[in-house]
Amino acid sequence: MARQLDYRTIHEIFARLHALEAEPRGELEHVNAYTLLVAVALSAQATDAGVNKATRALFAQVTTPAQMLELGEEGLTEHIRTIGLYRNKARNVIALSRLLVDQYDGEVPSSRAALQSLPGVGRKTANVVLNMWFHQPAMAVDTHIFRVANRTGIAPGRDVEAVERALEDHVPAPFALHAHHWLILHGRYICVARKPRCGICPIRDLCPYEEKTA
Repeated sequence: MARQLDYRTIHEIFARLHALEAEPRGELEHVNAYTLLVAVALSAQATDAGVNKATRALFAQVTTPAQMLELGEEGLTEHIRTIGLYRNKARNVIALSRLLVDQYDGEVPSSRAALQSLPGVGRKTANVVLNMWFHQPAMAVDTHIFRVANRTGIAPGRDVEAVERALEDHVPAPFALHAHHWLILHGRYICVARKPRCGICPIRDLCPYEEKTA
């Protein structure tokens, strides 16, 4: 775990990431808040590419909680059986769809507490939806962000909650909205787990990681 970087260095890191891609986008395909919520819930322990492959036909047919309930658990299972833990995920999606219909008039709520009250929706899933759909500067810490935050010293922490708090405390306000996507994409394509691609890293000179690759 690297030491916490100073504000000026963190600001420069995000300024460079912003210069490379001013409006980073998440890679999960969706058409509205509900399909985004479902896609994120399905993405646990699965790749975005794998989820997208499974949900394209699903979201062509289903875009609301009511339509999901009409499809039913078995119908949903047929669409998502290529995704890990698909049976449990199907049960959760049907249950959260029922709750959205019964308690929220079929609309996805915009508060973290309400989102986390839904079956199968944890803090990370809630934060992704808050960030991507409701444009809140929420920090959804996955394995990529946890790795990058600790390697670079942007937001070191021993667990996900600590990294999330450090990101909220140390990411400069002008970059807070898109910080989640910049970090996850950086971790997915450059600062990878086994052999980071330091040779093409835009923040190599600012990063204190000692085991840099050529």
